[in-house]
Amino acid sequence: MTKELLLASVALGAVVLSGCAGPDSGQAMVHQTAEPAAQEAPEYFMLRPEVEKAYGYTHAVKIGNDIKISGAVSMDDQGVPTAAGDLEQQMKNVYSDLGKVLDHYGYTFDDVIVENVFTTDMAGFLQLAAYRSSIYTKQYPTGSWLEVKGLALPEFMIEIELEAHRSE
Repeated sequence: MTKELLLASVALGAVVLSGCAGPDSGQAMVHQTAEPAAQEAPEYFMLRPEVEKAYGYTHAVKIGNDIKISGAVSMDDQGVPTAAGDLEQQMKNVYSDLGKVLDHYGYTFDDVIVENVFTTDMAGFLQLAAYRSSIYTKQYPTGSWLEVKGLALPEFMIEIELEAHRSE
């Protein structure tokens, strides 16, 4: 039985090896060596430093060619909600702020790959969603639209977070 098992192992090995491309088979053998990725320091950006410090967050961070942007809401530079009760204007204000963050890094909405929308009024947002066509003129990003019970302050009706990427 041991002799049969040994012969079976040798036969199986020969079959496996015959399927591999050797140096003389005419097929190129490619050897890839993984090089350690260069560690890039995160580049943080605060759109409204005093507000962000008070609430304990940074509006955006860029690592390599990737940017993650915290949820933007409709507020002024002192952190006071703007356009209370006006979802359309809040949406425009939010995209304006997001555009400023992207611009800081030299990116545009064409570089956005993920957009997550949080709103307290999904029906209202769906009526206004076509506005996004003026923002995303090349393609739409992936993402989610979620109706939520509330946002950070009761006046906020919409919050949008983004991720952007460039291949350079």
